[in-house]
Amino acid sequence: MDERERPMSHSAPSIMLVEDNPMDVDLTTRAFGALNLGDQILVCRNGAEALDQISAWDSGQNTPTVILLDLKLPKVGGTEVLRQLKGHPQYKSIPVVVLTTSAETTDLKKCYDLGANSYIVKPFNFEKFQEVVKQIDLYWLRTNKPPQFETGAITE
Repeated sequence: MDERERPMSHSAPSIMLVEDNPMDVDLTTRAFGALNLGDQILVCRNGAEALDQISAWDSGQNTPTVILLDLKLPKVGGTEVLRQLKGHPQYKSIPVVVLTTSAETTDLKKCYDLGANSYIVKPFNFEKFQEVVKQIDLYWLRTNKPPQFETGAITE
């Protein structure tokens, strides 16, 4: 069994979801739960909580394999979270998938300019959303080779 296919403990989430809308959190966790990944999600309900994770990672907490980031967030907006994550010397290589309702070209361009790895407009239909989640799982969690971090440092 490949290391990334092993079930992870609650202390080692493979997905960090940055989302303030309770319905979207529920939708996302249910969709990942259907893939037996529900216990691998760390939810940050605003941008400040997401940025607080940097010091948690520096303290030895495991980094996520992928970050799913909404743009419209309280306290610190999604684009600022993206700017700080991608500007961080150690954690900038963590893939960030913008998962938002915004189909605005300006948002799309700004996110890619800031280093987003992917930009997905949330489908409103649950079945279509489940398909998006399956693709995120297949690519970002099973196919993509993520960087390995060791207590605040990238390992080769």
